[in-house]
Amino acid sequence: MSSVRPEPVTPRRMIALEPVIGNKVQSLSGDDLGKIEEIMLDYSTGRIAYAVLSFGGFLGMGDKLFAVPWNALTLIEGEDYFLLGVDKEVLENAPGFDDDNWPDFADLRWGTGLHEHYGTRPYWERPPPVTPSSRMP
Repeated sequence: MSSVRPEPVTPRRMIALEPVIGNKVQSLSGDDLGKIEEIMLDYSTGRIAYAVLSFGGFLGMGDKLFAVPWNALTLIEGEDYFLLGVDKEVLENAPGFDDDNWPDFADLRWGTGLHEHYGTRPYWERPPPVTPSSRMP
């Protein structure tokens, strides 16, 4: 009788959101891309949708804000920064906004364009995570 080894389970990883705000973001080539100013949560799905980065300006003055799909960011553990898997030019050419004129984050057309810009799949097109309540009849 052969025994079947179970597949290794990836440990769940948790992070508090408050400390994420203010973390630096770097490009693949190590360029500083700014810092996370806000986290945008899709309340209807419970998923983190976007991080809002401040970038540009000088000493925090004149910074432009950019929404980045959350799934485009990777936390570099132990280093306290996020990696954005694109070159600096991709962020520089992204649709940005200022503090007085935020986009409608719930607009799927806007979100689709943003995901296309970063080469990511919109979170609303992926199946939702399985939860205990979704397994119950």
